[in-house]
Amino acid sequence: MDTRTSVLIIYTGGTIGMVENPETGILEPFNFDHLLDNVPELKQLGFSISTIQFNPPIDSSEIDPSCWCRLVRIIADNYDLFDGFVVLHGTDTMAYTASALSFMLENLDKPVILTGSQLPIGMLRTDGKENLITAIEIAAAKESGVPIVPEVCIFFQNHLMRGNRTSKISAENFNAFRSINYPALARAGVHIQYNTSLIYRPVLRKPLKAHYLMDTHVVILKLFPGITPQTVQCILNIPDLKGVVMETYGTGNAPTVPWFLDMLRDAVDRGIVVVNVTQCSGGSVQMQRYGTGNKLAEAGVVSGGDCTTESAITKLMFLFGHGLTPKEVKEHMECSLIGELTLSDEH
Repeated sequence: MDTRTSVLIIYTGGTIGMVENPETGILEPFNFDHLLDNVPELKQLGFSISTIQFNPPIDSSEIDPSCWCRLVRIIADNYDLFDGFVVLHGTDTMAYTASALSFMLENLDKPVILTGSQLPIGMLRTDGKENLITAIEIAAAKESGVPIVPEVCIFFQNHLMRGNRTSKISAENFNAFRSINYPALARAGVHIQYNTSLIYRPVLRKPLKAHYLMDTHVVILKLFPGITPQTVQCILNIPDLKGVVMETYGTGNAPTVPWFLDMLRDAVDRGIVVVNVTQCSGGSVQMQRYGTGNKLAEAGVVSGGDCTTESAITKLMFLFGHGLTPKEVKEHMECSLIGELTLSDEH
């Protein structure tokens, strides 16, 4: 019987799983059944490593909720067989997937670490090997037999970040992801230094409860100077629309012209949940701070606090997917379900 710590690697697609065809020079996905041949360094970790790969691999720009459900199913079906999970994923939508999984994997008490790379793992200067090796180490890490990081995270370029707090901030740099409103859970240098006080831990250990219902009748509305009534009206009157993540200015400010507020008020009256998040990469919505934000609150707009857009939109999908009423969704959007926002006096 193999008593080694076991990690399941799930390859969905993305740059990290590419190697160059020596004959054509074209980048092609490699067979993860031969992972140890491509990354022989993994043998030195001493873990039992198994792999599952999407066939065919999915570019991250093609990821949708059905892919999230597929991932949840794989994790749930293998939950009792492995100590931790590493999800290899394209970088473009990784933050959306990490946010969605954090809600869909209720009572999670094992690590689910998403990672990827900016360069294919077969290239000389790749960041893929280091990201993969360290993600596996984190997924396997225990203290007194208990997983050190029992939550959904993203590991990229030496930083371990809470998945539902993270956004992609660069298409070019190796340091492609950032968790601006919540500190890193760990930093990898010569050793991996964990900030254990920041890591989310369930109060009670319960069996994993996997969720598969996501409602995509939601939209992101990004405000900009000069936005027209026609644009806002078209978005707020999308058939069967249930939720809107509205990206506002600064600490949650928006135009106060009558047509705009009237449209928001009408949408809210029709049962559409409108959540206010900031366009800024860091900071929080504080609708009581300025008169403009206060008028949004009077119109029935809900504060998203310091929630990321990725987290807010997937949270709306999750809540509406489980049949909650608009009133219940509003209440849950202002609560932290799994560490996705910082509670303040405003909430």
